[in-house]
Amino acid sequence: MSKIIITGATGMIGQDLCRILVERKDEIIVFTRNVDRAKTELPFVKHFVEWNYKKPENWQNEIDGSDVVIHLAGANLFGRRWNDKYKKIILESREIGTRNIVETIKKAKKKPEALICSSGINIYSDSGNETLTEKSDLGKDFLAEVCKRWEDEAEKVEESGIRRVSLRTGVVLDENDGALKKMLLPFKLFVGGPLGSGKQWFSWIHKNDMLNIIINSIDNDNLKGPVNASSPNPVTMNQFAKTMGKVLHRPAIFKVPEFALKIAVGEGAVSIVSSLRIKPQKLIRNNFKFEFESLQPALENLINKK
Repeated sequence: MSKIIITGATGMIGQDLCRILVERKDEIIVFTRNVDRAKTELPFVKHFVEWNYKKPENWQNEIDGSDVVIHLAGANLFGRRWNDKYKKIILESREIGTRNIVETIKKAKKKPEALICSSGINIYSDSGNETLTEKSDLGKDFLAEVCKRWEDEAEKVEESGIRRVSLRTGVVLDENDGALKKMLLPFKLFVGGPLGSGKQWFSWIHKNDMLNIIINSIDNDNLKGPVNASSPNPVTMNQFAKTMGKVLHRPAIFKVPEFALKIAVGEGAVSIVSSLRIKPQKLIRNNFKFEFESLQPALENLINKK
């Protein structure tokens, strides 16, 4: 049994992760901005601490004596339309939050053995048909800079001999949240189709596999540094839309052009239309077993739950 601290526990991944860890008898401490809400959404968790990433004095004592810190918190990329103010929030919530966690770990008398921190595949930026591994060149746009600074802060924990895992997460497929939920409705209304040109590579991961990757990151001491957390079989957006249509028995012919996406979501459209052909090389070398390697079985599993 491990004592595990989790930030971002009420998010799409966090809730199921907490449930899995409680079921395997780990002791969970949830850092949350809203304790009352978290208690309602996570009734099986016993210990909650109010989380403000700018005020480590409120939660630093909990870090001392923990075995693992899982840091998933960060401002929602699509919580608002991007402007300079919200871009600053996106960056600071990740950079300063991670910095304060790392500084607290360094000061702890009994330090955790590992820090598992979120990151994203947008650290690479648009790369056309190039296959991207953990050793590929990093991007230079806003999201790439956010991820780089995020990982740079997490990496500093290694100065204290702590194992660090930065999970460069692909698009997580979940029937109840995120990108898949937003795409289901237009397909069900017979107006679904690819986003952008359709030729861009779309690197996805089934929610179950994402959860298993985090569990593996806790238990596998050989997994460290940046880790691409996505399926070994990315698809183009055209292929994704065609497969979605096949699973739903709907057409997939109504393209949403890039200019329309930019009108709808602004600068954040770059995260939708960028071509990112990701290979999870470290997971493959560590013999990680994906439950859903291919898109069609993944979508059938998720959509048939509805």
